[in-house]
Amino acid sequence: MSILAIDTATQVSSVAVADEGRLLSELTMQGKLTHSETLLPHIEQVLKMAAVNKEDLTGIAISNGPGSFTGLRIGLAAAKAMSYALHIPLVGVSTLKALAYQLPVPGVRLMCLLDAQKGNAYVESYRWQDSLLQLAEAVKVAKISDIVAGCAGLNEQVILLGDVVQKKIVNKMELPENVQAAMPHLMMPRAAAVAMLGLRELAAGRMDNVMDLEPVYIRRSEAEVLWEKRHPEAAKVTKPTEEM
Repeated sequence: MSILAIDTATQVSSVAVADEGRLLSELTMQGKLTHSETLLPHIEQVLKMAAVNKEDLTGIAISNGPGSFTGLRIGLAAAKAMSYALHIPLVGVSTLKALAYQLPVPGVRLMCLLDAQKGNAYVESYRWQDSLLQLAEAVKVAKISDIVAGCAGLNEQVILLGDVVQKKIVNKMELPENVQAAMPHLMMPRAAAVAMLGLRELAAGRMDNVMDLEPVYIRRSEAEVLWEKRHPEAAKVTKPTEEM
């Protein structure tokens, strides 16, 4: 089973090819180019590096959020198109879970944060127990400062991961004594983790409908909010389940 994995949920563009128990190739970069410019060339390159023809792929794993609305849509569109054209299964993987999967350290709380704009972050936390990644607290949207302050009240060591940590916490905020940031090479999303989680899902017979799979946004886009403010009489407002 050889699968292609894609993560475009942040400014990082990451694509990987893996089979059962092996990472065959990976290309991960964080630069000024957009995902629309880099994703397809990166897919072509990792397949070439892995010596795998696209026709030999048996599945696709896509990091489906939360994260950047535009990045998620670009990655999912490419994954859906390849899944449909190649007649192979598609599976969505939580971006936050994939972050935690990169750091298999027992006895600590892995706090995964992704930028939700306006000083907020999507946050979800995990622990490793008996070699299994366990959800500690489900995803929510909260102020970054509140998340960091709340970590001080946890009776355990905490490691912070995610783009928010790189952009808005390291060297910008004082961390509680029980909190530290992950090393830079472990802090940002990687398609390798998406691939390994995707392989597990597909091996268990779980897959998503290529026509129905949508990104996990958690909150509404700024465009939706502004439109509703400008057209209150026409808007059928559905309040988000989490604070924006």
